[in-house]
Amino acid sequence: MLSENIKTIRKSKGLSQEELAVKLHVVRQTVSKWEQGMSVPDADMLISLSEVFETPVSTLLGETVAETKADDLKVISEKLEVINLQLARGKAARQKALHWFFILLSAVIVAGFAALIVFNSPYLGWDYSHPETAFAGVLFHAFEWMFVRMAPFVLVGAVIGACFTRK
Repeated sequence: MLSENIKTIRKSKGLSQEELAVKLHVVRQTVSKWEQGMSVPDADMLISLSEVFETPVSTLLGETVAETKADDLKVISEKLEVINLQLARGKAARQKALHWFFILLSAVIVAGFAALIVFNSPYLGWDYSHPETAFAGVLFHAFEWMFVRMAPFVLVGAVIGACFTRK
């Protein structure tokens, strides 16, 4: 609701995202994130937005209030707190999922290397006079060749990613 209101009022005032960002002393990407609902402005920024748009904060939040109340700032801050908590939970869930993805990727790569060591390229002893066997042997060899060359880089990236995404 807030994101749609910011976009609608900005357009009705004839402002681009860049122009609004300059007036608010933020970068254009911040305005874009507000309009996409990826983040929300804090209480001070919400007040600055209402001043730039010349509309009450309650209108930005989607409420039609007939009379102003003394507790408007408190109500707004409570709503923003709820929105910020929801965004924080979503970000934490994405970070946790990404962290476990990196850990799983690392485990799969280590298991792949272990399997290659245990099996010791069994296709090298195959009879390549049959086309099916030759084709399968070439596929196994190509996979092993690519895996041995690419997996160390992916493993290092996955370990670094797991370190950066932990709490």
